[in-house]
Amino acid sequence: MAEKTDKLRFYFVTWNVATKYPEQDLHQLLGIGHNNAKELPDFYVVGLQEVKAQPQNMVMGMFTDDPWTKSLRETLKEHDYIKVRNQRLQGLVLNIFCQRQHLTHLRLIEAQFTRTGFGGMWGNKGAVSVRLNIYGVSICVVNSHLTPHDHLLAERISDYNVILNQHLFTTKDTSSIFYHDYVFWIGDLNFRLNGEELSAEEIDLLVKKNQLDLLLDKDQLMAVMHSGEAFSELIENDIKFPPTYKYEFGSQEFDFKRRPSWTDRILYKVNTDVYEGIRLKATQSTYTSHPSYVQSDHKPVTGEFEITIRADYEDQGVTFLPLTEWFIDEENSVSYKLTGSIGPSCGDWIGLFRNGFTSLDEYIVYEYVARGRSDVGSAPPQTDSITDRIYFSYSALQAPGMYQLVYVRQNGSTVGILGVSPPFPGYRRLQSNPL
Repeated sequence: MAEKTDKLRFYFVTWNVATKYPEQDLHQLLGIGHNNAKELPDFYVVGLQEVKAQPQNMVMGMFTDDPWTKSLRETLKEHDYIKVRNQRLQGLVLNIFCQRQHLTHLRLIEAQFTRTGFGGMWGNKGAVSVRLNIYGVSICVVNSHLTPHDHLLAERISDYNVILNQHLFTTKDTSSIFYHDYVFWIGDLNFRLNGEELSAEEIDLLVKKNQLDLLLDKDQLMAVMHSGEAFSELIENDIKFPPTYKYEFGSQEFDFKRRPSWTDRILYKVNTDVYEGIRLKATQSTYTSHPSYVQSDHKPVTGEFEITIRADYEDQGVTFLPLTEWFIDEENSVSYKLTGSIGPSCGDWIGLFRNGFTSLDEYIVYEYVARGRSDVGSAPPQTDSITDRIYFSYSALQAPGMYQLVYVRQNGSTVGILGVSPPFPGYRRLQSNPL
């Protein structure tokens, strides 16, 4: 059980990976030192653009993670993170990872996408998002890839407004992006530098002299935020790092085929006064690029935030009664209790997972609470509480090992994690040694 806190820490990454597969170690990008001395965040949010999206890969991608998501999972599982949700639109990928201790506090997870390429017909440009509730606050993360090229500023503004108008959720009270308590908008926004009086070589010289302010005065994104044409609802912290585009592949030197610019950004918004007795706040501690990552013509950008949550908010959930063992090739069951006033829903299901699972997609089998064989309102021996019991089929458990059960509330396109059982062994009844 996690200790009560009124803060959560988020670590954001945005990177246009230029259709390359992961080649470099990701620890430094994720702020993970090999001595593990640094306190790690509660959530990692990684938005990628131009992930290789060949048609055959997209078909497989419906069932398996892309190489970047796999690499992120492998890196983060060492530190007990679970992939909560992945949303993809062709080359756009958004991944949310959280520390295992927060898993049973996740509610109303929902993903969405909007196409803006070729007049909304193609997903090579657009946005993907994930929204969720945790500890009584709502959070929406948008990862977008907008129209490129210096002279197509009007198209980028149009992309933004199309995303705002078409990006809708089914969750009550937060159907629109900016209805959430916290909004983080990341991605390759593709805003360039106004005017053509500065050549790529002259921009490079100003960067080397660390005269970034002269260039930022020409930044298109800052200009449209100031004019109210786009992104004016959001905040961006001061930029102290060089332009993130365009670099020679395998290098930290600019490729002068394009004028360097800050295409890759992290913006945010807080609706501060929505709850009595608490003022919501997001404090950004870092905002930087990572020049040592050279496999793309973009440099990745990261930002760390600490957000205020409602520490006294009580989640209603599910408690699993202790399990001592399950048997291979036998019908097995589990008893559980729904706490507070919460009742079962027709979409609820319980999934069987290997102990130490690293993704909510890793269930082995599942049973719907309302459709599987169950005993509702039964009282197991030695308990006074009214509980429910659900049975899993003979084929559910196939191999010896340690397992866990996860109670998932699924209502249409939204998902919440209401409970996770303690680990328990599974083995053949005739075995003398369970493992």
